Amino acid sequence: MTKKTLMTALGTVAVGAMVASGAMAQEVTLRLHQFLPAQANVPSLVLDVWADQVEEASGGRIEIERYPSMQLGGSPPELMDQAIDGVADIVWTVVGYTPGRFPSTEVFELPFMVADARAASCAYWTMYEESMQEEFSSVHLLGTWVHGPGMFHTADPVEVPSDLEGMQIRGGSRLVNQLLELTGATPVGMPVPAVSEALSRGTIDGTTIPWEVTAALRVSELVENHTEFEGPALYNLTFVLAMNNEAYEAMPEDLQQILDENSGLEFSIFAGGTQSDADGPAREIAVELGNNIITIDQETAESTWMPIVEPIYASWIADLAGNGMDGQALIDRARELMSGDCAQ
Repeated sequence: MTKKTLMTALGTVAVGAMVASGAMAQEVTLRLHQFLPAQANVPSLVLDVWADQVEEASGGRIEIERYPSMQLGGSPPELMDQAIDGVADIVWTVVGYTPGRFPSTEVFELPFMVADARAASCAYWTMYEESMQEEFSSVHLLGTWVHGPGMFHTADPVEVPSDLEGMQIRGGSRLVNQLLELTGATPVGMPVPAVSEALSRGTIDGTTIPWEVTAALRVSELVENHTEFEGPALYNLTFVLAMNNEAYEAMPEDLQQILDENSGLEFSIFAGGTQSDADGPAREIAVELGNNIITIDQETAESTWMPIVEPIYASWIADLAGNGMDGQALIDRARELMSGDCAQ
């Protein structure tokens, strides 16, 4: 073999090796779809961190493509079905966008139920593993968590429940809408990305969201009044990071293991805690703008607000009983975990 022929052969082998190693380096590409802008807190502080860790742990064999702001089409309430149908491989969504489909998760959305997002997110994943897997059999869950304390952001101040009478307030879930009705407000259902336009146009008088998401939606620039609660939160919403079953099953076992090792309980606690921690910086925006921040102390919440919204507990337990589920047992278990094994 001449020197020229030898070099050509070696070059061909080298190119082949490079192609082969490139193919090995990216065995699985997963599309992650969600409804918030890429720069919002959850995508940037939670989902990107998780996706980067999975990619790094896989040595580049897993690539997670991120599609914010519903770039793959559809609307936020369709995200769970997109995961089920394979329109997206992974979705992050609000469970309450599909009311009634996953009723057990609503235990963490009951009024004045959750005092700590980390403890609740831990309890949520624990209870998923204990009793919710059948409910979520249509997807492979990677994470379950709640946000920090839900509260009111309104054009006019809200200090007592009667201040809400006649107001059009955006609610984020079935139980939040029930809470609004009991306080005399008119609930307006809409996904959170629609809140900014609705506030700016005056089609709603306020919204229920945690502090954390107000920054991305410019809420503190659109309303001047914010009502927060000490102690257990007025409400919380539940989230899932859910994966298409077929996409998960098609992965090699070692990549499934990498995905699972970076998901589950610890990730859920991280996600809920990170989202809750982002409340503080977002609140500072309202403070710097000179907005009116009303803080309801725990004693007032228990004596003035809780008696009005407490009927939600009885109606929720009755709803679950109609589906053959023990709502009181779920409440008791959630409280047990949040004050015990999951307490931070």
